[in-house]
Amino acid sequence: MSNEFDYTKLNHATSVDQSDREVPYNLRQSGPTKVEMLISTRVRKSPYWHLSMEAGCWRATVYNRIYHPRGYVKPEDGGAMVEYEAIKNHVTMWNVAVERQIRVKGPDAEKFTDYVITRDATKISPMRARYVILCNAYGGVLNDPILLRISKDEFWFSLSDSDIGMYLQGVNADGRFDCTVEEIDVCPVQIQGPKSKALMKDLCGDQVDFDNMPFYGLAEVKVGGRSCVISQSGFSGEAGYEIYLREATKYADDMWNAVLAAGKKHSLMVIAPAHHRRIQAGILSWGQDMDHQHNPFQCNLGYQVSLSGKGEWNKKADYVGKAALEKMGADLKAGQKPYKLQLVGLELGGKPIEEYAPDFWLVSPESGGDPVGFITSPWYHPEKGQNIAMGYVPFDGTLNANGFPKGKVGTKYKVHLPAKYSDTPGTPVDAVVVDIPFTESFNANTREVVKG
Repeated sequence: MSNEFDYTKLNHATSVDQSDREVPYNLRQSGPTKVEMLISTRVRKSPYWHLSMEAGCWRATVYNRIYHPRGYVKPEDGGAMVEYEAIKNHVTMWNVAVERQIRVKGPDAEKFTDYVITRDATKISPMRARYVILCNAYGGVLNDPILLRISKDEFWFSLSDSDIGMYLQGVNADGRFDCTVEEIDVCPVQIQGPKSKALMKDLCGDQVDFDNMPFYGLAEVKVGGRSCVISQSGFSGEAGYEIYLREATKYADDMWNAVLAAGKKHSLMVIAPAHHRRIQAGILSWGQDMDHQHNPFQCNLGYQVSLSGKGEWNKKADYVGKAALEKMGADLKAGQKPYKLQLVGLELGGKPIEEYAPDFWLVSPESGGDPVGFITSPWYHPEKGQNIAMGYVPFDGTLNANGFPKGKVGTKYKVHLPAKYSDTPGTPVDAVVVDIPFTESFNANTREVVKG
């Protein structure tokens, strides 16, 4: 156990208003716990697991019931910030096979997909992808996958961390939609960083016109002689692509080794998903920054709801959660506050945070006193020379020019950091609400465009 904590004397922060949640976040500050992950057969090893081990993976977590590599450079060698330098200056490959692919295929594939997502699926053309959300009947965010439309009657949901595949099968348990819903043996890797296009050109040759490939465009290619779908997308805010390998259980080595070979001259590095860079871009991580008890408005995903009446948001068809979300939208426009806490961006003091936070660190008013919110995703921003974070603070009703809720920029708070990051142990550091993203993305997403 860490010497920093006495686990027998932990106090639970009960002052943070979580009364609109059935299961509140556990805000006990338990710190890093020295335990060893048990590798067993009840959690899946992806087809790339052994390849990640060969690349030096030394720690992992579980995501979508699959072991998920989360570190390659050990702390004594510079840790996660060495991986950060690689994605900022060169190109990186991530094992993200944990993004399980749920295929919806059949005559009613579009109709089914349109029913379970908030955006208008009919506006997504074949061989294009979109970032989408699925909500429950109460408007809670169940998942925020990348949705790939492979053909007129085939969609792939590339999942974030939840059991949404089982949910999708449950939606169609009565067979009301003429389509099949099943997981397929397709596993992605991400190629992210400023040299990603150059690497992909060497990898794929003239199979794809990368100079004219649109953001979220798809293409069928052979990589290492194996069938893949590639997408210009990623989880970093940097330039990047995803390679979805078909029959991944059979052909993982062929594709992976082809990427390594093409990447040599571009200084390719195998790294963990770059959470330091995705935080800069304001990209959310399901289960960390939001879950099924958060509605889209309170976690900066209001732009995903069909309220604007333009393009993909001029959706007339019914979908799961529509009534609840439309009611929340109307309440917000009327000056009401249909929820307690709002996700905001924060710049904060303290020593550089260069590791994953083991707790939701607490946030108090500027004047001090009991905590009123908590940090979800903190990290150090080298270019800004300070710590940044996303977190929840009391919602004060502030809306942006497009009518989407946001934190009031300039509002000041105090953040209770662990001793290793505090300027003075036991004394909270100053924090201020700022706009998200902290760093503009290579491909501006819709949230950035609409300032939502």
